[in-house]
Amino acid sequence: MANLADWLEEHFDDLVQAAVAELSENEMLRSQVQESVEVFFDGFIRAARHDNPTMLDVILLDWVEARSAPTEDEPSGLLPVLTTLKRVTWQKIQELCTPQEAMTLMLASDGIYTEALSYISRLETDAMMTAVNQRLKEAVAHIRHLEKRKADFIAVAAHELRTPLTVVEGYTDMMRSGADEAQAMMLEGVSGGVRRLREIIHDMIDVSLINLNVMKSKMRFQPVRLYQVIDAIEREVKDAVQQRNQHMIVERDTIPKHITYADPERLLQVMEKVVMNAIKYTPDGGTITIVGRELQGFTDIVVEDTGIGISPADLPRIFDLFSSLGDVALHSSGKTKFKGGGPGLGLAIAKGIIEAHGGTIWAQSPGYDEKACPGSTFHIMIPMRSSVPEDLHTEP
Repeated sequence: MANLADWLEEHFDDLVQAAVAELSENEMLRSQVQESVEVFFDGFIRAARHDNPTMLDVILLDWVEARSAPTEDEPSGLLPVLTTLKRVTWQKIQELCTPQEAMTLMLASDGIYTEALSYISRLETDAMMTAVNQRLKEAVAHIRHLEKRKADFIAVAAHELRTPLTVVEGYTDMMRSGADEAQAMMLEGVSGGVRRLREIIHDMIDVSLINLNVMKSKMRFQPVRLYQVIDAIEREVKDAVQQRNQHMIVERDTIPKHITYADPERLLQVMEKVVMNAIKYTPDGGTITIVGRELQGFTDIVVEDTGIGISPADLPRIFDLFSSLGDVALHSSGKTKFKGGGPGLGLAIAKGIIEAHGGTIWAQSPGYDEKACPGSTFHIMIPMRSSVPEDLHTEP
């Protein structure tokens, strides 16, 4: 009966030449390929003689380390190379041996090749994962760098805009004293634009505070009654609700009367962002409802509307920066225009403020439908505290 190691030694040159012919059509590269193939079959003979497939491991590891992990240009890796060597080996065995000897030698070689294919597959998978992880780390670092540059730009731009805006505001107030009725009307238009621009600048500054994770340090925690915040927001949006012929319902009995510690101005800002969003995406004549739910350690302020709703695809991203769902073609500087586009900062700021308080915010909706108007529901979870939180410091 033929011995695999002896047979491989006897036909070593034939195997090498056949494998080189299969693996390389380039005459210039054949010498390099031949050297690698000779090393492989030397190792294969040792593995067969000692019945130990792991003797090929060092050679296969050298191959993988000498070659980068599979890429888009070379997706197949080294597995096809090993498969080709196996095919050449079996072809030579069938050519040079009797059927009975061939079956014995092929079975003996199959065990070694199977272990080698499994090992090189693991090596290449590990190499690919290492390369992918490295690229991912580089991409994350690049994204963080871009995010920081974006946050820095927003902060600088916002502060730079405040100076000329203050100048415009000051001269507009001065001109009012000697203005006639027509001029006063035009100046009021200028003042309205200035106020809206100032709101946008403040939003930009808040975005920079959130991105830099310093919103907490800017908040003033003090005793707050949530029903007073709700009363204040109802007064603040009264004109907008009337302009759109909508109905505001506040279920006051559900809002807790006891005190919590929070920043009242920031909570009012959160409510304003969420309620104004409801007004914008609710058709004329619709209804916005505010109701409270007392939970363990939190109060859930729920803002429901009878608006056009939110599609499942958009729900995960509505609190992201610059994620306005309005059609760009409908973009309007008006805050209450139906479906009017905006800069996409409001809900992101609301989320940043609530999370700085230690709470959370999320939205629910059956889906988006401008005719059926399934509506949306926003949950604002506000922590109920008996004192200023130790990890959040107020300014003196």
